[in-house]
Amino acid sequence: MTLQGRHMTNPTLRKKQVRAAALAFTVLTAGTALSACDTTKPAAESAPPTAAAAPQAKQESSAAEVAEGQRIFRFETFGDEQLWTDKLRLNEVVEKNVDPTTALKVGLKVDADVLPAGILEKVDLKSPATTVALLKMNAIVGLQATVDADNHITRLGVTCALCHSTVDDSVMAGIGRRKDGWPNRDLNVGAIIALSPALPADTKAVYQSWGPGKYDPRYNQDGKSTPLVLPPAYGLAQVKNETYTAEGPISYWNAYVAVTQMGGQGNFSDPRLGIDVKHSPDMVTSKLPALRAYQHSLPTPPPPAGSFDAAIAERGRSVFDRSCASCHVGGSGTDNNGGTLHPPADTGVDGAYAARTANKAYRTTPLRALWQHAPYFHDGSAATLADVVAHYNRVRKLGLTADQQRDLVEYLKSL
Repeated sequence: MTLQGRHMTNPTLRKKQVRAAALAFTVLTAGTALSACDTTKPAAESAPPTAAAAPQAKQESSAAEVAEGQRIFRFETFGDEQLWTDKLRLNEVVEKNVDPTTALKVGLKVDADVLPAGILEKVDLKSPATTVALLKMNAIVGLQATVDADNHITRLGVTCALCHSTVDDSVMAGIGRRKDGWPNRDLNVGAIIALSPALPADTKAVYQSWGPGKYDPRYNQDGKSTPLVLPPAYGLAQVKNETYTAEGPISYWNAYVAVTQMGGQGNFSDPRLGIDVKHSPDMVTSKLPALRAYQHSLPTPPPPAGSFDAAIAERGRSVFDRSCASCHVGGSGTDNNGGTLHPPADTGVDGAYAARTANKAYRTTPLRALWQHAPYFHDGSAATLADVVAHYNRVRKLGLTADQQRDLVEYLKSL
């Protein structure tokens, strides 16, 4: 996912001036954190409009639908080349200036499964021409390009996988087999957008300030900047609302990101946010059910063998049940499935991002694969799980001893 440049929005595509956008980045959810127990319920008028959310998930999805969803997740641009090529002109920048070494430094990943055997030993990793060749092979995760017979990039677009996939580094750092649903915390989205020759210097400075693994999905709507950590897109099957501030279910957020952030040619409407974007033809809405089916199929990755002490984690489970389970329902879930939201003051986290959203509050984040995606909280303000536990011990006055905090951290590492 990505974002339309603040100055790139086409007013003819809207019925109303956009006053605000929506929360976290591309399709998703989580940043991790134990949430508070004081709660608020969103007002009835805060419910996302049914027209904005795609049809609700079926109980079961066919293998064919999941396979189509994988194709959409990995390769579908929804026609967003109109932004990345026609407006931001990043095709020109990539062709002339982005060699593979530079691409890897800004967090782009290469799918080793499509590379011919031995090719990395034969090509010049300092040449932009090699990047063009990789694009021609469809090897750069999350980027789609049309390359002509003279090896010029004529069209360039992005997909969901840009931010919500990584690779296993089995060949070298940044090159390996795809790991869909894993947040790409190496990706510097802002630095990539700032390469555009079409943006003014002050806008580029904002993008460059975000840093790796962060993205603001509202900057192009309200001009404010409170970037969020890119969340994982796995383990969503039992999660009702997949974003930090719970504006809507997964297809609502997929539509928001595809249309308002990626620059896709589709329809998205939410009167709460003053957004009403329509395109003809709509290249997004019909693809949302299969995309959701694939995302729901992505399991939470288990913790690596030996990465936590099982005996200590078992003690930590007892601490968790006493101190955390009223919000993290079921041991790792979220009370938001029952409609609960938490004011920022109750959780002791920064409220600047919540203030820009429809609900003005944060959802309890489901706890899944916490070992895998530090830093934590929506803004990445907790570097480690120990920091998360210490934060809530202080803010919520849990009264946990140092040993209990250690035990709780070990339990969280086991999720």
